[in-house]
Amino acid sequence: MRISKRLDEARDAYAQKNLSASRKAHEEKTIEAATEEHGSESSQFIGNMVYGGLDGIISVFAVVSGVAGANLTSGILLILGAANLLGDGISMGIGAYLSMKSEKEYYKKERERESWETENYLEGEKNEMIAIYKKRGYSEQDAEKLVEIHARDQERFVDEMMVNELGMMQDDRKPSNAALMTFGSFVLFGLLPLLVYMVDSIFHTNLSMSSMFLYSILLSGLSLFGLGAAKYFITKRNPFMSGLEMLVVGGLAAAVSYFIGVLLKPLAG
Repeated sequence: MRISKRLDEARDAYAQKNLSASRKAHEEKTIEAATEEHGSESSQFIGNMVYGGLDGIISVFAVVSGVAGANLTSGILLILGAANLLGDGISMGIGAYLSMKSEKEYYKKERERESWETENYLEGEKNEMIAIYKKRGYSEQDAEKLVEIHARDQERFVDEMMVNELGMMQDDRKPSNAALMTFGSFVLFGLLPLLVYMVDSIFHTNLSMSSMFLYSILLSGLSLFGLGAAKYFITKRNPFMSGLEMLVVGGLAAAVSYFIGVLLKPLAG
């Protein structure tokens, strides 16, 4: 059994308030049978995929709604949609890269500082950790025992300080992969609101602008709900409520864009 599977069983047991299932997930033999799992590269970036996709749909569908409100042509819509898709997609990817890179650099700098302080003033670092444990309700004697155990190994002691003193955990993911996953997801899902207009442009379906807009609404709405429900794998929230939440957020953004398009329609001549 993998660790992630055992954790999923424990989470499901909690969600259902099932005591027998919870006990089973925490049995010694179950824990011992669980093997360490680092997860595939794709599973580590599921957050980038989901949030990148949601941003892509909402951002591009807002453009589609604004153009529909202004009653502009499908050609103009595709130009604006494509520009928004690639421009915002690149921006999102770069943002994900720089954000993760900065976090990793900050973590490395703080870890180097903690390691230096441990090497040069171990007693001071021990006192800090004792104080932290005491604030959490440990007696002074128990806090001292915990610190002495961790301090036997410098790397383990620094790990403990990074988590408990600074609230920081090491992230082994690559910033470049986060950027690619965010950009790819943004573009892939952002294409969905434009899909019906692209099909019409290529195959000349002769659909009216209002019909294409309705198809775009339907496709975007289903995609928003589906990706919102997929947030379950990150937040463990009710998938239906998460999907509904994203549907409402996307709908509000689209409605605002549509009415702005209607109001500014005279500017388009």
